[in-house]
Amino acid sequence: MRDKQRDMGCQDSRRVGEGKSTCSPDEDYEPPFPLFNGHLQTIVPSVLRRVRGVEFRRERIITEDDDFLDLDWSRIGAGKLAVISHGMEGNSRRPYVLGMVRALNAAGWEALAWNLRGCSGEPNRQLRFYHAGATDDLAAVISHALSRRTYEAVVLVGFSLGGNLVLKYLGERREELPRQIWKAAVFSVPCDLRSGAVELDRWQNGIYRRRFLRTLKDKVREKAASMPGLLSASGLDEIRTLRGFDERYTAPLHGFHSAEDYWRRSSSLHFLKGIRVPALIVNARNGPLLGERCYPVEEVKNHPCLLLKMPRQGGHVGFPGGELLWSERLAVSFFARAA
Repeated sequence: MRDKQRDMGCQDSRRVGEGKSTCSPDEDYEPPFPLFNGHLQTIVPSVLRRVRGVEFRRERIITEDDDFLDLDWSRIGAGKLAVISHGMEGNSRRPYVLGMVRALNAAGWEALAWNLRGCSGEPNRQLRFYHAGATDDLAAVISHALSRRTYEAVVLVGFSLGGNLVLKYLGERREELPRQIWKAAVFSVPCDLRSGAVELDRWQNGIYRRRFLRTLKDKVREKAASMPGLLSASGLDEIRTLRGFDERYTAPLHGFHSAEDYWRRSSSLHFLKGIRVPALIVNARNGPLLGERCYPVEEVKNHPCLLLKMPRQGGHVGFPGGELLWSERLAVSFFARAA
């Protein structure tokens, strides 16, 4: 029955969430007065926010190619699980991840925040690392979680690059999704990776670009030192753009012909039509790292499962204001509603 429902549109309308909704999906975000633009709304919560009350227990799993993924669990003994995917050069300890874990725990969801390859504080073993289309690792995490215990429902949460992973995973694997996967909510997603890369490489976004490239380059240097002859760091310091990094490293290390080929084949924009579970996409219009093609207005038109919200304000993985962020209240509310 479930497969037939997916073929016809969204999955069944079981109500899995519990409790009263705290934020309507129709409610718009209003930033605190001092945070008047997208840059402030992006940087302030990333730098100044402190999230307390989350306790993780780490588990390491081995991948099919003899690499590893580090998973951080926040268990509360619930029969519902939220799997959370962080953004580029993030990790499970970032404030936006911790805040979402705390909000979902309070709403009755266990949480599993996984670290993409090379993002947990220890270099991964293989030559490859992570990229925006590597849904095989997300699939491995979900499969492992479902093998550990029986969950009534699983929801997926993704931020930025992690949001692209979630949407691509749902669209490309629609015929083989575990039956427990119920909904997804993603925030600040570069649905078109080329558009996002072009935006990141603009001069006004230099503060973000330099931060990303600094940590990416550090990982390349470390991997090149441990794998002589397989990877070279020669000329690494000359790379000044994300396009340059993706052209030199991301694309060839992961089987793509070029940066353009990587962006095209990994963009979730091309997989949205295949999604058959309810998914909420939240991209603020003033997000400094999203180009125009990252707002999939046409792709979600008449789509039975996708809800696109484009608030005027919010920044990139921001939405600051109060102990519980608007984005966290929105996710809790969305997961509490029937499909």
